[in-house]
Amino acid sequence: MSWVALLCAAAVLLTAAWSGRRAPVTDRTVGEVTRVGVAAGDPIPGYLRAAAAELAGLADPSPPAPGSYALVSFSAYLTPRRAAVALAGLEAPAVVARVPLPGRQTEIVRIPAGRLPDDVVAGMAQVAERKDREAVDQRARAAAPAAAADPQLRRVYETGAQVAAAEADAYRSACACVYAAVVRGPADRLRALAARPGVRVVDPAPELVRLDRAVLTPPLPEQRDVARPPADDGLPGAAGGTTVGDSSEPAPTVSGPSPAPGGGVSSGAPPSTSPDVAGTGESTVRR
Repeated sequence: MSWVALLCAAAVLLTAAWSGRRAPVTDRTVGEVTRVGVAAGDPIPGYLRAAAAELAGLADPSPPAPGSYALVSFSAYLTPRRAAVALAGLEAPAVVARVPLPGRQTEIVRIPAGRLPDDVVAGMAQVAERKDREAVDQRARAAAPAAAADPQLRRVYETGAQVAAAEADAYRSACACVYAAVVRGPADRLRALAARPGVRVVDPAPELVRLDRAVLTPPLPEQRDVARPPADDGLPGAAGGTTVGDSSEPAPTVSGPSPAPGGGVSSGAPPSTSPDVAGTGESTVRR
């Protein structure tokens, strides 16, 4: 086989591999979903290079489409006001946020952001109210007879209450918790956005049509090598190897909780009290 043929074959394989990242995934609950972001366990530098290459070759959709969706990841956690400055001039339907508590896995939430920063501040206030209820629930579980007889289980509930209370306080103060956003715009504006200070990567998703069918997995700002959930020092037997949960749900404030060690909810972990996770028809899709 000639060198030209070998190079052509390699190009085809590279294109196929990149396209596979975008392949719709059929979920029996919500239908097809489109994944945008970096998969758990994948190298982040490779993701950044691939997204930049796709952005460089992005073409605008045919009129009257208003432009392509893209997942914007920031290099640091931003307040709603700083996120508004970073995304100025672009339509931003939603942001992705988590409270960056040291040594703790915290819930990943998607907050509507039609009007930045006001909608995000209001969305954070709603999350804070839910977290207050969650903290009360976890404290009640910690005081129940079953937990009183099991010190390890009691510790899980007490830790859950502490984390939920800390999250509530942070969101109530409009914290620096936003680390990604979904934007929509023409290709030239998306490329200009990628050059702004504090923007880590702009990952275009021209195939994305419905946000309620999108599974968003932006890299965390503190991670530089491999995509993984942060270590949680508060859970008994906590160790690496967990898998970040993806979420694709139509709730106004949608969330994907950081999972328990082992890639799912462990037998010793308290059940989720989040109304965005249970009882809304949401399906969590894992890579």
